[in-house]
Amino acid sequence: MATFLYKLGRLAFRRRHFVALIWVALLTLAGVGAASAPTAASSSFSIPGTEAQKAFDLLEERVPEASADGASAKVVFKAPDGEKVSDPDNKAQIQKTVAALKSGSDEVARADSPFQAKTVSKDGSTAYASVSYKVTSMELTEESRDALEKTTDQARESGLTVEVGGDALQAMPETGATEVIGIAVAAVVLVITFGSLIAAGLPLLTALIGVGIGVSSITALASALDLGTTTSTLAMMIGLAVGIDYALFIVSRYRGELADGRDREDAAGRAVGTAGSAVVFAGLTVVIALVGLAVVNIPMLTKMGFAAAGTVVIAVLIALTLIPALLGYAGKKVKPMGEKSKVLGGGKKKASAAEGAAEGAAEGASEKAAAEKKDNLGTRWARFVVRRPLTVLLIGVIGLGAAALPVSSLELGLPDDGAQPTSTTQRKAYDLVSDGFGPGFNGPLMTVADLKGSDDPKAAAGEITKTISGLDDVLSVAPPMINKAGDTAIISVVPSSKPSGIETENLVHAIRDAGADIKSDTGASVMVTGSTAMNIDVSQKLNDALLPYLALVVGLAFLLLIVVFRSILVPLKAALGFLLSVLAALGAVVAVFQWGWLGSLFGVEQTGPIMSMMPIFMVGVVFGLAMDYEVFLVTRMREAYVHGERPGQAIVTGFRHGARVVSAAAVIMMAVFAGFIGSSEQMVKMIGFGLAIAVFFDAFIVRMALVPAVLALLGKKAWWLPKWLDRALPNVDVEGDGLRTDAEKDAAQDPDADREPVRV
Repeated sequence: MATFLYKLGRLAFRRRHFVALIWVALLTLAGVGAASAPTAASSSFSIPGTEAQKAFDLLEERVPEASADGASAKVVFKAPDGEKVSDPDNKAQIQKTVAALKSGSDEVARADSPFQAKTVSKDGSTAYASVSYKVTSMELTEESRDALEKTTDQARESGLTVEVGGDALQAMPETGATEVIGIAVAAVVLVITFGSLIAAGLPLLTALIGVGIGVSSITALASALDLGTTTSTLAMMIGLAVGIDYALFIVSRYRGELADGRDREDAAGRAVGTAGSAVVFAGLTVVIALVGLAVVNIPMLTKMGFAAAGTVVIAVLIALTLIPALLGYAGKKVKPMGEKSKVLGGGKKKASAAEGAAEGAAEGASEKAAAEKKDNLGTRWARFVVRRPLTVLLIGVIGLGAAALPVSSLELGLPDDGAQPTSTTQRKAYDLVSDGFGPGFNGPLMTVADLKGSDDPKAAAGEITKTISGLDDVLSVAPPMINKAGDTAIISVVPSSKPSGIETENLVHAIRDAGADIKSDTGASVMVTGSTAMNIDVSQKLNDALLPYLALVVGLAFLLLIVVFRSILVPLKAALGFLLSVLAALGAVVAVFQWGWLGSLFGVEQTGPIMSMMPIFMVGVVFGLAMDYEVFLVTRMREAYVHGERPGQAIVTGFRHGARVVSAAAVIMMAVFAGFIGSSEQMVKMIGFGLAIAVFFDAFIVRMALVPAVLALLGKKAWWLPKWLDRALPNVDVEGDGLRTDAEKDAAQDPDADREPVRV
């Protein structure tokens, strides 16, 4: 592989005009496709195989006019202090508003007056009108949303407090200025790492090109493939992070090859042949993790995973081809490792002074300066870990274990309007309903009865209503609504607790458990659906899929890393380290978003259950990113070991060349993910925080501390591989051994050549 990528890198360097033209053409094509594609609504949400989805499908078949899975809005009215909503002026305004809601859009299926539906609070201060739409919230047009907002704005002018809840106003989350700040931080880190504005700009430029192609392609295909806005958000988040990182590793290796005295074309080829091999395998681990989300069998999540994986593939291809092409354009403006540009304090004047000082210095002083130059922070840290491996290992494991403790109280769910910022109309409506009626009115349960198997459908519906009324945590049960055919009934159940509460989840299970007895007595089947029940089913489905998904992704990546490192223990250590870091990150998410620790610092206005897809999502994304650092850092150690260095010295060499770059990559990725913490959407905020803290734990504690400590303790055993397996595995040559000249191979055979002592 190294030889092939070496030739590819040199070819891209020489034919840079052709390579650049191809990528510009692809970007233009994707941009034109996105601009000309029909406007697509957000992806429709379905959960095959769950009871909630079966109930929706049954209603769609037998009671299509109910629009059970259609968008809904709850328009809440509160009278001024001292007044009631039933006062003549207030009542007239509310009825006028309901009439305007009915006629405001062709997509409105029905709008119920609170006085007819009896949705007026006991004290008369609050009422709400339920609005149902013919299409899902994902398919609702902007014209319908605008009509809803315009109508409620007019109602406010009469003196009533009017707020709107429900999913009808669901829109693309706003990420705010912090996303731009994340990119700015990445730019600063790149400048500090490379000491050159040109070298720092290349990873940013190529990452933006890759994300531009990926997101534009998703937008262009959104209507045809039913892709939602969250799909492009995830693709942008992952694509930007890995795009910068992959380019960073190639450019850094290129500068190192220049410092070794190679000409620029050969340096570009060797950078792609060595660091590019690591990029390929790191990208493969990310793709495996993202594509593996299909195991969960939730179409929306599957599409998100495939789209993000496609963006990662683009990032890998750009790093292998466009980066060497741009390095060809940059020429001498990209300095060898250790040199700075004129803007950052380098240049001819400083170089001349350095040359004069070097000429007047003694030979011994020059050797000492050279040795000091090699002893960067990564080298010193690696030597410390090699000397004290057990201490470092214990401190790291205990620290991550302590951070993971909150996971023991993890509560999963999907956020409702109660998790929205207090400034939003959805959150205000949620609070008004809770205060006026009770928290359960924000998430009533829809019980669907299939009466086809019953001899007396009406009696069966009455029996179901009576049974549900006797369950714990039931506030009220509406009379059953039976369709014209008499074979299906809809019964609305209002819980006593909030939609995301554990009590409501228990009630859903209790109704479903009671369904078995009801069917044996009446012949009618009972199913529970609605947004609350759907959320519960999603959580259960994700929980059930977590272990199979983990086994699949970690197992495939484990096999891949055996091929890369030609070792059993190194991939095993990588997988165990990942599990430790992801548990610690989940613990931090629980502490902030469920317990409320430092919540105000991250803009968390309402604590509650952790988003149900968070654990499996973090496993997928963080595993891929964690293996990035593992591959980039440990391949340099493997390279040094294969080329003749002792295990302890190989660790130091790997850190000398890789620690600075991996640290910069981690900081950049943290900055990009942290940019999404500023989102107005709790789900996006939680994802951004979780991924940022996971990268911190994995890069700086697991990869920078635990990995060298474990390798130091294992010594040569770390690179052990059974002979039969060694013969069976393909030789991918990630170390670039095939690129070395005969002189380099002869030097490697000399045990004392280019070797510095290290205490082990």
